[in-house]
Amino acid sequence: MTSNSQLPTPNSQPGSPTIALIGANGMLASAVKRLLPVGYQLHAYDLPEFDLTDREQVLALRDLKPAIILNCAAYTNVDGCESHSELAMRVNGEGPGFLAQLAAEIDAVLVHVSTDFVFSGDKKEPYREEDPTGPLSVYGISKLLGEQRIIQSGLEKYFIVRTSWLYGLGGNNFVETMVRLAKERTELKVVDDQRGTPTWTDDLAEAIFKLLAVIDAPHPSPLTPHQPYGIYHFSGEGECSWYQFAVEIIDQARKFEGLKVENILPIPTEGYPLPAQRPKYSVMSKEKYKAATGIQVPDWRESLRKYFEKRT
Repeated sequence: MTSNSQLPTPNSQPGSPTIALIGANGMLASAVKRLLPVGYQLHAYDLPEFDLTDREQVLALRDLKPAIILNCAAYTNVDGCESHSELAMRVNGEGPGFLAQLAAEIDAVLVHVSTDFVFSGDKKEPYREEDPTGPLSVYGISKLLGEQRIIQSGLEKYFIVRTSWLYGLGGNNFVETMVRLAKERTELKVVDDQRGTPTWTDDLAEAIFKLLAVIDAPHPSPLTPHQPYGIYHFSGEGECSWYQFAVEIIDQARKFEGLKVENILPIPTEGYPLPAQRPKYSVMSKEKYKAATGIQVPDWRESLRKYFEKRT
């Protein structure tokens, strides 16, 4: 997870809100750092100097007394979680509970990033925040535990932001895997019976700051007049299968670099067995987020196009 060094925020003023960014070396956190709005002071924490699973180390952040704790740390190797379940439960489950304890003690706002994998995938229409959960994998179970630890902590000032199919600069993700394989192979086989929504880290980082802005908004949404906190869903607009995502990735990538791939073939989940079970359908409704912020969510294809433009 960098150490507790303060990042340069030349536009911040004395008394600006302080953010403790947990998991600061990760893919999402890199977007948070790049897109940090004027007026925030950011302190970054990550392994090896900072360990989210060490309760005493987490509670020691009380000396900083951040106004906002933003947790981007997670064990996100979905299949790895199956064989390292204890570590997954500590990082994804217990760690967020420690952050909630800290936030309650110092009256901070906690922002925690969760996942569509807390759902079973049995629905045929987008999941809403209040829908029953039913994770199928250790990863999903551990992330749900993190949500539960926050909710059960008694902390009132929290945002749990569930997202899906995350990709961005500076991290391992499906987009970069497809581009790499497209340079190496003439044929790719991609699962076509799991549906969800890709999410660009830059969109998610901006969405988090939009939610934080709701706290002090002079005219909050009629749907959230007194209590903006709680669980929110955020991902790209629209939906696709992994196969459809791959086809769009290759189409976009060809505009910027030479690729070897000639054919992309759709296959069933059974054709590409993996240790962890995935939900067949994990599209999430963004209506609550849009109502609270007044912000429209970009289509996933448009965000992918912008990603490739920034990537080159």
